[in-house]
Amino acid sequence: MTAFILVSGMFTGTHIWQDTVAHLTAAGAEVHTVALTGLDGPSAAAAPRVDLETHIADVLAVIDSVGVAGDRRIVLVGHDYGIHPAVGAADRRAERIERIVHLDSGLPRDGVPALAAVPDQSLRERLAGADGTDGVLPPPAHEEWPRWGSTAGVPDAALDRLTALAAPQPLGTLLQPLRLTGAVEPVPTTGVLCTGNGTSIELVQMLVRLGDPALRPLTDPRVTFFELPTGHWPMLSCPAELTDVLLRAAAGEGHRLEPVDDTAGPGHLQPFLMDVPDVPRERHGNVDLYLPEAEEPRPAVVFVHGGPVPADARPTPRDWPGLTGYARCVAGDGAVGVLLDHRLHDLGDYERAAADVAAAVELARADPRVDQDRIALWFFSGGGLITADWLDAPPAWLRCLAATYPVLAPLPNWGLSETRLRPARAVANAGDLPVVLTRVGREMPEIAATVEEFLAAAKDCGADVEVIDVPNGHHGFETIDVTDESRTAVRHALRTVLDHAFGGHAR
Repeated sequence: MTAFILVSGMFTGTHIWQDTVAHLTAAGAEVHTVALTGLDGPSAAAAPRVDLETHIADVLAVIDSVGVAGDRRIVLVGHDYGIHPAVGAADRRAERIERIVHLDSGLPRDGVPALAAVPDQSLRERLAGADGTDGVLPPPAHEEWPRWGSTAGVPDAALDRLTALAAPQPLGTLLQPLRLTGAVEPVPTTGVLCTGNGTSIELVQMLVRLGDPALRPLTDPRVTFFELPTGHWPMLSCPAELTDVLLRAAAGEGHRLEPVDDTAGPGHLQPFLMDVPDVPRERHGNVDLYLPEAEEPRPAVVFVHGGPVPADARPTPRDWPGLTGYARCVAGDGAVGVLLDHRLHDLGDYERAAADVAAAVELARADPRVDQDRIALWFFSGGGLITADWLDAPPAWLRCLAATYPVLAPLPNWGLSETRLRPARAVANAGDLPVVLTRVGREMPEIAATVEEFLAAAKDCGADVEVIDVPNGHHGFETIDVTDESRTAVRHALRTVLDHAFGGHAR
């Protein structure tokens, strides 16, 4: 018999599992919910200090209360913050745990506090310098819940109840580092991803392919994944569907990620889909210039890679074949190709990445071989948010802005609700700046939604946007979809951007 132990997240208690418990029980499972001290168990006032260790002890108490019959299998489910005490407890009772389910939650790591997984970036920054671990974080008001995860699918009555029963979160639970011995590592795990909150299996697979060593364990065959088409609170929005997923997870079912092929290399390091000219390259700090054969100053196209990309990823993006292919093509057609490595290593790095882009533009414009009045900017993937800076106040010398399979709004679980980097808002100020957007037909739905939001806003304000469609293309199609359709789209985009950059001047 399977015994499920359910651990709730920030500000919440056992009440959020009510419907899920009913469905699991009806299916014949044994179910226990964990009352976390200060949230749902003994009041915070009754304990002089509530921290992560307090909540680990709460989970351990429930694990130890479950019988040890030979056929009893414990599946430990942690939602949101709850995965941290869940994994901490499993590390100390690894022999009792059959599987850990990460329900729309992160990957706890030894020595890292739960604060690192809080989606609200401004809160992370504010609390990171807090002295001590005493005090509490007030619960969200009714309209503030989306800052902590998408509420898509949650009925109004359930959201009202969530607000009414929310409790302050003891700061010690967020600031105390998690301590793991490593005993939990062999325990099978399942990730349940809520696509309405901005995460999907395809997105995780893409991140794994980028080579982040912290994500490579996710390709272990003991790790499975499920998706739920809902927001961050599936126990409130779709408890029956969540129940089905939990039962299947307990049975060892689920999608398994493809391991990284170290011999063939990841997709983003495969060759560019077209032959490219061999042109001179100069390296200036974090910026590379690809130079055409020309005596007079030429227009420049600045290419901005996506991300986040791990800081220790090698090669760095300015040596990725897809990006160097674009830069070499531009130089072969008579313009200066500019490639940079910016510092978008984490979702909290967008401001400094935007500053790196601005600095690279100024470096290029200051080069005597560049016509400083004819510049185009070309953004890819997660770099798309940075387009907002240039759409909001386009300088006179910016002749074109291009974006290829871009992310054009922060995803719900990125914790960037207050960022200024919102292209759909900024496009209203773009004036007559030409925008060239390459859209792939097999885009991840959560990213495709941001593109459609942008296009709707652009249409409303009459912005000059040309869309180049690649119906069968995937995110990163230039190295993984080597087809005539892809080549046609790339040539079309290059020709259009360069036409705007040259602005009628001879190439």
